[in-house]
Amino acid sequence: MKPVKAGERIVRNLYSEPFRSFDTPDIVYEGLSWLPLDEARPVGTGFHVIRMAPGAASTAHEHTADEMFLVLEGELIDHDGSRYRRGDMVLLRAGTQHGSHTPGGCTLLVYVETLEPIG
Repeated sequence: MKPVKAGERIVRNLYSEPFRSFDTPDIVYEGLSWLPLDEARPVGTGFHVIRMAPGAASTAHEHTADEMFLVLEGELIDHDGSRYRRGDMVLLRAGTQHGSHTPGGCTLLVYVETLEPIG
């Protein structure tokens, strides 16, 4: 087996590295911050951790690809009343429309492949 070369491995630590504001070209999300694994990927795609401050909410949106997340801490509540708690793994299929909020704050481990337009 050959050694892993520089640039072939990325390691990030959600406990020691600074999170940054989760801003997309169109929307600034108040109270959301994120730590991406791969900085070269577009905002909101790939494997990343999102922190939502107490009272933070996501803007209602439609998923253009499947979104998968694991609740690491706290609770997230969807617009339809669905509650996701610590340890819940959630898959929202492409085309799903929703908005979420967190009364007490939460931390999510998220994977989204792409933000390409639907259809």
